[in-house]
Order: sequence, then structure tokens, then C-alpha cells
Amino acid sequence: MSTKRYPDDSAVHRKYYAQIKDRLEQDQYAKHLGIQLIELGEGTATAELVVQEHMLNAHGSAHGAAIFALADFVFAAACNSYGRTSVALSMNIGFMTAAFAGNRLVATATEEKRNNRTSWYRIYVENEQGVVASLDALAYRKNEYFVSMDEEE
Repeated sequence: MSTKRYPDDSAVHRKYYAQIKDRLEQDQYAKHLGIQLIELGEGTATAELVVQEHMLNAHGSAHGAAIFALADFVFAAACNSYGRTSVALSMNIGFMTAAFAGNRLVATATEEKRNNRTSWYRIYVENEQGVVASLDALAYRKNEYFVSMDEEE
């Protein structure tokens, strides 16, 4: 029985960083919302979103879906930062406080654990006053890469 050998994650991240970042920035839903990728590291990502009037719920605060979308985007960026296609298995969110129109939300995803098949992340969404939401997220790492890699890798 043979085991598939994968390239070194760190090496792929470094070598194909521009390709990986460009691909992640093509997320059409994130673009639609105005989410901007600020930083992309190995298993980490930071993005921001300014809450707009059309993102408010009936109570005048940021809709949970807008906050979740920002968190989901940094999760996707962090778990795909190695160029290997990764998809969400689960996300658990806790809303701590409200955000309002004009608030600049910054979301940061940090990889806590990664193996060949899964990776786990902690995500925080913050505004000027502190933590708005926190998430734990689990990703499934597929076999394929979404970057055009050299044949010898």
C-alpha cells in the first residue's frame, strides 16, 4: 500500500505566494461585500470590512451574516494558504457584542493544528471596541492544489 506524498506546505506557500493570494482575492462574494485581504501567512490570514448601512439588521446593528462572511473569508484564506484546496467541515461562532454602520471589522484566522487531512483554526472578528465574534473552524484538506505547480513537486 503506497501513501501519497505531498509537497512541504511552507515551501509551497513561499514559492507560490503571489498565485495563492491572487486566487483568494478573486472571491466574488467577498468582493461584493467589500472585504479586503490585508495579510496572508502560512495558516494565517487577516481581512477587513467596513460595515455599511445595507449590512444592518432590523435592530440597526451589523447582521450576523455579514460578520460570519468576514470570518469565513479569513478562514478560507488561512486554510488555503498552502495552495492545497481546503474546504470547511464545520464552524462554530459566538457573537460577543454588536457592531454598527461605519465600524471597521478586522478578522484574523490562526491555524491551531494541521495534519494531512484536516486543519483547525481560531478566528476573531474585532472592531475598535474589542472582540465582536469568535469562531472555531475545521477544514478538510483535499488532494489537489489550486496553483500551477512545477512537475517535480
